[in-house]
Amino acid sequence: MESNSRSKFKRICVFCGSNPGHRKVFSDAAIELGNELVSRKIDLVYGGGSVGLMGLISQRVYQGGCHVLGVIPKALVPIEISGESVGDVKIVSDMHERKAEMASQADAFIALPGGYGTMEETLEMITWAQLGIHKKPVGLLNVEGYYNSLLSLFDNGVEEGFIKPGARDIVLAAPTAGELLSKMEQYTPSHDHVAPHESWHMEELAYPGEQSP
Repeated sequence: MESNSRSKFKRICVFCGSNPGHRKVFSDAAIELGNELVSRKIDLVYGGGSVGLMGLISQRVYQGGCHVLGVIPKALVPIEISGESVGDVKIVSDMHERKAEMASQADAFIALPGGYGTMEETLEMITWAQLGIHKKPVGLLNVEGYYNSLLSLFDNGVEEGFIKPGARDIVLAAPTAGELLSKMEQYTPSHDHVAPHESWHMEELAYPGEQSP
């Protein structure tokens, strides 16, 4: 850990699996990331609950004295689904509102290994960066090459003309938490936004069920 370092990030949103994975290396990575956040005095925003990797990182950050905010949809609140809450909890109406709230609360985003939900949330943050909705770094903690195939897919998207080279640089990746956070600290957007940043506001994102009649 870099105990004498202080990050420019106040809060980081971490997307991760509600399962621990089959190998201990994934649990170790979640704890390592939690230790890095604590050492840099960075608060955690995450999906709520205490199961899987979500539970490991939230408990580590909370026990380390940093603030933890879990954002969870009403449907996932029951303990049988998400486990006991860690830190403060904000209950929202649905998954769409959850992502908007997590994004607005955080200064950057990190994806630990996870399944469909982790990838979907991360890809939406990447897409929002491309559009110009935010200018926050998005990082993949590529534990033992877990995200190699996804990164190769992005590279192929550039080769085939579906992703602009500058937009490919939105996605940062590293095998360790310390290396990834250092990359994210140095991140400067190099892509052209689809729309001017000033024309987008998180609170104006409209989701099904929230639109004006």
